[in-house]
Amino acid sequence: MRLADLPTPSLIVDSDAFVHNVATMGRAWPGRSLRPHVKAFKSTALAKELAAAGHPSFCAATPREVLGLAGAGLGEDLLLANEVLDQVKLGAMAECGARVTIAVDSMATVAAAAASGIREVLIDVDVGCLRCGCPPDQAGRVADRARAAGLGVRGVMGYEGHLMMEPDTTKSERVEAAMASLAQAHEAVGGEVVSGGGTGTYAVNRWVTEMQAGSYTLMDTDYGRLGLPFRQAVFLWCTVISVHRGSRGWAVTDGGLKALGMDHGNPTVLGGVVLYCSDEHTTFIAPPDGLLPRVGDRVRLVPAHLDPTVAYHERLYVVDGKDVVDTWDVDLRNW
Repeated sequence: MRLADLPTPSLIVDSDAFVHNVATMGRAWPGRSLRPHVKAFKSTALAKELAAAGHPSFCAATPREVLGLAGAGLGEDLLLANEVLDQVKLGAMAECGARVTIAVDSMATVAAAAASGIREVLIDVDVGCLRCGCPPDQAGRVADRARAAGLGVRGVMGYEGHLMMEPDTTKSERVEAAMASLAQAHEAVGGEVVSGGGTGTYAVNRWVTEMQAGSYTLMDTDYGRLGLPFRQAVFLWCTVISVHRGSRGWAVTDGGLKALGMDHGNPTVLGGVVLYCSDEHTTFIAPPDGLLPRVGDRVRLVPAHLDPTVAYHERLYVVDGKDVVDTWDVDLRNW
């Protein structure tokens, strides 16, 4: 299939950029020191590419992702970096045949894990993100309860998500402070694992034993503005369906709110300036030194937030130049 033959709107992946991104992160965090986070791309086909590159352990955000990875033969070491109380979902993960570790941060989540048959946990610690995680000074108590309930405690995790977009001038200092809290908790908890980090802090967080990055694989405009050594690999491939010329000329594509994660702002259109997005449309103008496209032309939109954008789509089309060379199903959507 040729790129020009794809239906629109579709998500396309530039194969060269993807290969570059995987190799670049692999040099910084080789082998099992990288635990790729599948919530960013939600595809077992893409995950298999990462396993083939030497990263067989994965991080997930939902039970659906864990079960899908296990079903695809990628269950060597899976971490659900999230709290779950649903006994049906916990039980399914406990019985899926994979090595599954889940995050716990309270007596209630410990009890739920133990009752379901889950065997291993990490103690989730709040390092300033204001999300899940117990206070660092309570981590030892949660770990003691987990061991008393028969669970194996592998160590701790702490996500410094609030620092992913921190300016370079203060990022290292603030990440070090966040990881000091995690180290305090780890001293009380024990275990061999200190898990955390992400694409925005991969270069400065050297306190974790494993890096939970995922967005580096495909990227978006939010991470793109940080000047990281990763290339934009995913685009929304759209058709221009309407053009209005004149002093206030604009063009309209067939991809909008229902095809893009918008919580980080508008997408970027290559060769234009986005005015706004509506349900099925993105409206843009030409830059001062540019020209509007014609009806029927194809354009690439760069999503502002990768994770929710991918969740809107059923597949990713891998392209090499003008050729479609592979199709990766987005088979880890939902919960």
